[in-house]
Amino acid sequence: MSSVLSTSNSELRTLNSGRRLIVNADDFGLSHSINEAVSRAHREGILTTASLMVNEAGCDEAVALARENPGLGIGLHLTLLCGKSALPPKKIPGLVNLHAEFSNRPVTTGFRYFFQRSLREQLRSEIHAQFEKFRATGLPLDHVNGHLHLHLHPTVFRILMEDAATLGIRHLRLTRDCLSRSRRMARGHWFYRFSHAAVYEWLSRRARGPLQQCGVRHAQITFGLLQNSRVDEEYILKLLPELPPGDSELYSHPSLGEFKHEIDALVSPRVKELVEKLGIELIRYQDL
Repeated sequence: MSSVLSTSNSELRTLNSGRRLIVNADDFGLSHSINEAVSRAHREGILTTASLMVNEAGCDEAVALARENPGLGIGLHLTLLCGKSALPPKKIPGLVNLHAEFSNRPVTTGFRYFFQRSLREQLRSEIHAQFEKFRATGLPLDHVNGHLHLHLHPTVFRILMEDAATLGIRHLRLTRDCLSRSRRMARGHWFYRFSHAAVYEWLSRRARGPLQQCGVRHAQITFGLLQNSRVDEEYILKLLPELPPGDSELYSHPSLGEFKHEIDALVSPRVKELVEKLGIELIRYQDL
């Protein structure tokens, strides 16, 4: 990596070719540890956007921090599994338990949402309720994505596109990563990498047409998907010179606890120096 950092300015300009990067933090509002990490990564590092979980205990704190950092683009991290609901259980009994908790079993839940048609209007009601909670914060909606990328689930995605105008969806994460690039930047976990690359390549391909028809903008590629919460300094330093021309997203899960390596990477002086040397423009979704 030292060879990249010592590359001449003329060579760096050739590498750049108009590259822009959204750097996003998922799970904003989930906990104090995550909220503090997101705020610091924006103030001191390269973080440009964060995705808010409106039903979690740290949401109010996250909203307050967002207001203190108006340059940070805040989106909705739509949560339909592994989290809590906006609506009470009696209104969406097929989605949550008596404690308003979604299932923690992604595969089983995904099949239920797809095959049980009776759940679709419950899903629509909960989706609208989460958008309403976001609107109540008064924050501009920078983007939309889903916890564990469930926003691209065929049933959920169809609802989002049908109601895009009503919900105010203008920017959405098109979750897809490049397996060949990932192989050059990281090792191991090949079953995870291959399966996720294949699934999300299929989902993103089927989503492109409806997104275009609805006028919803997105980055062309989303890095971090195949890292499985291992977006560390080494990975980012390898990624930056590999960014394709155009608009990309790097998403992460910074925290002061379990994923401290991710906050450390986002505020790393070496990472910030390389972004500047490569002439990469850091943007938000609203800048697309």
